[in-house]
Amino acid sequence: MKLYLVDGTYELFRAHFAIPPLYSPDGRPVAAVRGLVQTLLLLLRQPEVTHLACAFDHVIESFRNGLFPAYKDGRGIPEELAAQFKLAEEGVRAMGITAWPMMEFEADDALATAAARWQADPEVEQVVICSPDKDLCQLVSGEKVVCLDRRREILLDERAVIEKFGVRPGSIPDYLALVGDSADGIPGIPRWGAGGTSAILARYGCIEDIPADHREWDVKVRGARALAQNLNNMRSEALLYKKLATLRTDVPISECLEGLRWKGIPTPDFQDFCIEQGFTRLAESGLPTAPR
Repeated sequence: MKLYLVDGTYELFRAHFAIPPLYSPDGRPVAAVRGLVQTLLLLLRQPEVTHLACAFDHVIESFRNGLFPAYKDGRGIPEELAAQFKLAEEGVRAMGITAWPMMEFEADDALATAAARWQADPEVEQVVICSPDKDLCQLVSGEKVVCLDRRREILLDERAVIEKFGVRPGSIPDYLALVGDSADGIPGIPRWGAGGTSAILARYGCIEDIPADHREWDVKVRGARALAQNLNNMRSEALLYKKLATLRTDVPISECLEGLRWKGIPTPDFQDFCIEQGFTRLAESGLPTAPR
């Protein structure tokens, strides 16, 4: 069987910016939730989807904000979108799907914990992480753990991650630390661009193993002297950025693998949820059934 791990926060954001405004009968914004429910219904209609869970950032802050105040937080999130986070979790549960709302950790940490916990389980043929988020590429392992961009139908296994970033999955946190990640508020190290960073990390693997003296580098990159100088001057910052970019695998998840088996949509609960939000067509449409 395959284990599907869905980045609910990404799906909620994508739906918000892709769907025109929509309001429930009592005036609450619900467009993003409707989009989330629709995309999960499509996923559930695939016969190979038997086990899945959906992780959310219940609040857009985590332990990382304590380490680095400039790390991403809830500022700048549209008010109409922020108001739908809790409702999205309710909608996922109304579909019979396990939801993991994160507060101290991030949704990505929950997905990382689940992937680490069950990838070696003999019952699991493959772990499919449903998200285009580059942070999650660090979890990819051979063809056993893969990332799936459902919207563009792009599947990244280990070979594809190397082709895309020029480094192995395990070096993705180092890559993001050096190049930076504006989505997460990680500034990176000056002059460390994608090309040079990929070449250096492909050779040395991690920041800690990059020689301080550029004359010891046995890989040729433009501006090696300046790159080494900047890294040496900001090595402590680079290691902090790496820590921020490294996903945690110790999130307290109580479910066992069997607990993630999807047993079908509890129709009364789902229909009540849809009617309350004004999703009349979804409530009346044919619903996917659990695979036998």
